[in-house]
Amino acid sequence: MKSNAFWKKLREYFGIYLPKQRNSSEKTIDSCRMAWNILLRFLLQEKGIPASGLGFETFTSDLLTEFLDTTESQKGWKESTRNNRLSCIRSFFKFAAYTSPEVYTVYADLCTIPLKKGTDNSRVVSHMSKDAVAAIIGCIDTGSPKGLRDRFFLALMYDTAARDGEMLKMKLSDINPENKTVYLFGKGSKPRLVPVSKETLHLFELYKSSFHHDSRKDVHLFYTKHCGEKTPMSDDNVSRFLKKYAAQARIGNPHVPEHVHPHMFRHSRAMHLYQGGMPLAVLSEFLGHEDPETTLIYAYADTEMKRQAVEKASQDSLAFALKDNSPIWESQNIIEQLIRGY
Repeated sequence: MKSNAFWKKLREYFGIYLPKQRNSSEKTIDSCRMAWNILLRFLLQEKGIPASGLGFETFTSDLLTEFLDTTESQKGWKESTRNNRLSCIRSFFKFAAYTSPEVYTVYADLCTIPLKKGTDNSRVVSHMSKDAVAAIIGCIDTGSPKGLRDRFFLALMYDTAARDGEMLKMKLSDINPENKTVYLFGKGSKPRLVPVSKETLHLFELYKSSFHHDSRKDVHLFYTKHCGEKTPMSDDNVSRFLKKYAAQARIGNPHVPEHVHPHMFRHSRAMHLYQGGMPLAVLSEFLGHEDPETTLIYAYADTEMKRQAVEKASQDSLAFALKDNSPIWESQNIIEQLIRGY
């Protein structure tokens, strides 16, 4: 297989397949591009393979494993980062194998590389209590324009359980005060319609009169000004002001976590809705989960909270009972009650 066939297929992968056929998000494409940039730099600089010498046959499981091990050590990658790089690289060969069957043996060989196991955090949900969320939003002074903007941003993000990226892509026209709804565009630009509370809509009207009194409908809802020009707000800016308000709120409310990040608002809203009785199927639609099973993490986390509360209560009662030397489980009725309770 000639090297130009490899480069042609790689160009087709990034120029046509990901953005147009798969409709992948910019974040997914950037992640894949980053993985390939690091790999190609390794092959050209570390291994001394010229660009003209790269072909499908160059990529073996031994070479790719060496790349992952070396770069993981140099850059201090976590297991999740290593696995993400491997998945991004393999996805190209999977695409190439479908369109060029002779590449399948290369793809099959790369599939023998195992993902690296680490701590399983798939069922860990970092969320806050309702009073912690209220403390953060409530401490923001709306007397200044930036304070009004920040309070509306966080209130809307919690109200809609929106991802940070969804918030930053939102346009002024995406909020409909009459229907009390907002359009969110999730992963893969998939839209969903989400209800908004009247309190958040009140903040929107105040924010709109201050920041969008003469704006077109298609402008970004949240922006910053650089040299007099309006530019879309960055996620770094959101993280910065959220960190500031969380630190302020923590002074008066110890329930505010040490490390608060934007996605924690989404998790918190989802957990509060689930605890309030929203069925998982409806919650999945609300959150825009492509796979409904993803929403099960909230059910699992809620079960764990109940278990911890039961265990703590049991420990307290047992500690009290152990002060007496008499056997704890003398009564058959107690055992039957425990069985019925579980």
